[in-house]
Amino acid sequence: MAETGSVATSEELAVLVRNDFIESRHAGSVVVVNPQGDVIFSKGDPSALVFPRSAMKLFQAMGIFSTGITLSPEHTALATSSHTGSAAHVEMVREVLSLGGFTEADLRCATEWPVNKEMLKQVYKADGSALPIYHCCSGKHAAMLLACQAEGWPTDNYTDPGHPLQLRIREAVEYLTGETVTATAVDGCGAPVHAMPLVALARGVAKMRSANESAPMNIASSAQKLFSSMLEHPWVVGDHGEPDTLIMEELGFAAKSGYEGVFLVSTPDGTTVATKILDGNLRTAPIVALQALVRAGALEQSALDALIPRLHTEVYGGGKVVGQLTTTFS
Repeated sequence: MAETGSVATSEELAVLVRNDFIESRHAGSVVVVNPQGDVIFSKGDPSALVFPRSAMKLFQAMGIFSTGITLSPEHTALATSSHTGSAAHVEMVREVLSLGGFTEADLRCATEWPVNKEMLKQVYKADGSALPIYHCCSGKHAAMLLACQAEGWPTDNYTDPGHPLQLRIREAVEYLTGETVTATAVDGCGAPVHAMPLVALARGVAKMRSANESAPMNIASSAQKLFSSMLEHPWVVGDHGEPDTLIMEELGFAAKSGYEGVFLVSTPDGTTVATKILDGNLRTAPIVALQALVRAGALEQSALDALIPRLHTEVYGGGKVVGQLTTTFS
């Protein structure tokens, strides 16, 4: 059975301190590559296989937009979104669906309750239920439907691994990472997710950012529009206060989170970091990724220090700050 990196090959990357007592330790791997894909900093095992989870959306977008569909910048960013089910996000998903004459019933993502508190209150008040459109990946699924329509592909089974769209996405993954896919699973939303070495995840994103017109599948133009749309509308990608949204707003770096401790950050020149926290801790991954960029010389420590208070690293006791989640390298 294929698996991710082990404890033995990982390194301790962060600790949670409560009143001068180390309460938790988080091990994993992190790797930074330059725009050419060369490793310039790493800890742990960069060759460890990982499922990118929602960070896979950047690669899926290359397959989606290779079909020639065009969306507004907001709707383009929505295709990469792991949204909270806010009213604004849900309305945008409906807008994308309507572009192809689709409805919520055409979505093949799992049902979910809104994470956004205000939207959840509205749903409860209306005696509503969990729906596919509230799923954090519904924006991607709406874009997948438009891509299938553009190519004349079936739309009722677009999440099947053998569907032409999923094969196109797999082709994009293998081209960008330079790796042959050896393990595929069903992601939480129902779409296929492909395992890849952590360093290949970083290299794939760096290659997107440096792609020229010789790249297949319209990758150069698709990537340029994708990243500019994400940075123009960062709240669409996550939501206000979410780590990837904050990083894009404050640093101007493209960022994308993935469940189970995966996090990607890519600077304007294509220097890219990928991290995997072994225990899947989501709060730890962003600060590890950013500290690695500092070590690689791609981010000033002062800029990271200014952002840290907004990345939910404080540890509370009795309503007061009594500790901090911090990286173990600097």
